[in-house]
Amino acid sequence: MDFTYTPEQEKFRAEIAGWLEKNSAEAFGRKGEGLGGSTASLLDVRDDGRWAQLLDYHRRLYKAGYVALHWPKEWGGGGASMIEQAIYQDEVLRLGLPLYGANQLAIDRIGPTIMHLGTEQQKKRYLLKMLTGEEIWCQGYSEPGAGSDLAGLQTRAVLDGDTFVINGQKVWTSLAHRADWQVLLVRTDPSAPKHKGISYLLVDMHSPGITVRPLVQITGDAGFNEVFYDNVRVPKENLVGELNAGWQVSIATLMYERVSGGTRHPVERTIGELLDLAKKVDFQGGPAWEHPYVRQKLAQFAVEARCLRLSRYRSLSAQLKGKVPGAESSFGKLFATELNLRVAMFADEMLGGFANVEGGSLGAVEGGRWMHRTLAARGLTIAAGSSEIQHNIIGERVLKLPKG
Repeated sequence: MDFTYTPEQEKFRAEIAGWLEKNSAEAFGRKGEGLGGSTASLLDVRDDGRWAQLLDYHRRLYKAGYVALHWPKEWGGGGASMIEQAIYQDEVLRLGLPLYGANQLAIDRIGPTIMHLGTEQQKKRYLLKMLTGEEIWCQGYSEPGAGSDLAGLQTRAVLDGDTFVINGQKVWTSLAHRADWQVLLVRTDPSAPKHKGISYLLVDMHSPGITVRPLVQITGDAGFNEVFYDNVRVPKENLVGELNAGWQVSIATLMYERVSGGTRHPVERTIGELLDLAKKVDFQGGPAWEHPYVRQKLAQFAVEARCLRLSRYRSLSAQLKGKVPGAESSFGKLFATELNLRVAMFADEMLGGFANVEGGSLGAVEGGRWMHRTLAARGLTIAAGSSEIQHNIIGERVLKLPKG
């Protein structure tokens, strides 16, 4: 594969880069610095000011036509080529910005699912408002007793005439505190086998009977939530796909999520910042950058990050040839989040005792952001399907190894 851009593609890259740098600086007030911390910190329920900044940035993306380059023009997207999408992703990662503004879940997975499996009425009703940011979406999948074992969910929906009545609980629901709508997996036939009897519903988060409770994480952020449903009524027309066939719909959503999973984490940018950190701090009695152990670790991280990028290009090549992303998408998600974790843990090792000093305290290095990253990094290996689940998917569906 030729990794160089054509003159037209290079022009597109320069336009994208210039726009992102200018508008992110105006929206977030931090020229050339991206977002700083993790995406989760931006979505903290207690930080209305930062949320307003993110909405402003989202609207700028929409007006410029960049908020959903990968969507067909028919539904308000950019209709961009795969190469143009890859260029956009590279520039976003370079600057440490969110790929799809404030509505990440809607634009990278929920919207495409509705596009392919929803009714015409559902497409017309929901898709445009996802792009404009008028309606923010969240995803109701995990439950206290059904996290990685998603098919074990127990939230019930009983059909009462033309309305589903929902009772149950979801947990680790990102953005539930900001969301207007939710895709919700519910059990509609408890007598069916585990992966059967599940349905996929579109739920108005302002419906009576819904209670959202923020979950404060070890980082101090509160972007995740518990959501409780007490006789919540949802019109039957909000069913996506067939009744009791929601597992197949949910798998489509997960595949879209994992395709972008390897591109949501700016690992190369983080490694670059780790390199800068090594030039500023001491390690074992001397400058960290000059220590052979540190240099070897940095080189290894850089190699792995380049492997991740090349793997993404390989996936891009397959899609350009008309192949549909499948279980191989789990590799990008697994590799990116595990590499991100190793990078954060090495920063912790390099900083020694200063790694435990939080932002705002005397002696905090770079505002305590490395401590925050260390605390947040392991959670990313669990979100969107844990690393253990990804290993199983790769082993069984890609390598064709026996189960067990």
